Amino acid sequence: MTSRERFLTVMSFGKPDRVPYFEEGIRRDVLKAWRKQGLSSGKKLSDMFTTDRFEEIAPELVPIPDFNTWPTDVNELDILKNRLNPDDPHRFPRNWKKKLQLLKKNDQVLFYRVHRGLFLSLGVYKWHRFMEVISLLFEDPEYVHRVLTIQAEFAVKILENILKEAEIDAIIFGEPIGGNKGPLVSPAMYEKFVLESFQPIFNVLKNNKIETIIVRTYANARILIPSLLKYGINCLWACETNVEAMDYRDLRKEFGKDLRLIGGIDLDALRKDKDAIRREIEDKVPSLIAEGGYIPLADGRIRKEISFENYVYYRQLLEQVTKT
Repeated sequence: MTSRERFLTVMSFGKPDRVPYFEEGIRRDVLKAWRKQGLSSGKKLSDMFTTDRFEEIAPELVPIPDFNTWPTDVNELDILKNRLNPDDPHRFPRNWKKKLQLLKKNDQVLFYRVHRGLFLSLGVYKWHRFMEVISLLFEDPEYVHRVLTIQAEFAVKILENILKEAEIDAIIFGEPIGGNKGPLVSPAMYEKFVLESFQPIFNVLKNNKIETIIVRTYANARILIPSLLKYGINCLWACETNVEAMDYRDLRKEFGKDLRLIGGIDLDALRKDKDAIRREIEDKVPSLIAEGGYIPLADGRIRKEISFENYVYYRQLLEQVTKT
């Protein structure tokens, strides 16, 4: 099977030749540290481990130029609409057309990040704007609704252009909305403001028969999952999670095959020792893979505090456990 075939088979609860193995987005500073710990100069991790290739197409979704001070009145939002120009060439890298041609020739999985979630779409980059947006959610819901509608209309236009040029395997909605105790808005509010605004996007996905719709969340977003499923988002990719609240074994018991899963391996185990890594993988991974619809992956970006030795052990053990 190709990487793409393997991914699509898992997401449809079929029987692939093996589970896909994805890398966790390891940055240069980590590789530099690992060179001092035994990673040979010039050697790639993909040369050491079985790896499935994937590409995440991520257009620039911010207003161009971005706001120093966001408009706070619904009557000022034509400015936002004008700065969300889907035809602006700066939304993709300079070499985008060339890269797109290369992607068409390869067999890797193609993800497309279609939306940045509630708060980033409302311009929340700093504390002051966060407080402003929380007030707007209660005091001026029309403004919030209009901003998210504009953002969704903009996202649809870029998505439609992409789908004319690339065969996308899965869509990613980003949602950095929560803390360890839960999301910062209620499920009812999330449905009203966010998920309802996504309907034009969902329509395009349905028309183009894109079946895997992922939400990539952070921390503890558990209480939002029924709402996500209700609106057609059918795959969870949880990062930097509250382990107790977002344990994938519990989520599978609660939501069954309605919810596909990517990730779920606690990054803290990789920071500890081999015994902790073994317990984490052996306790979680085999049962989830047996049930299908699951791709094992660490639940966050690999950073320098994780040793090269631990990472090698994790990847080798993951292959060993999933091939037996």
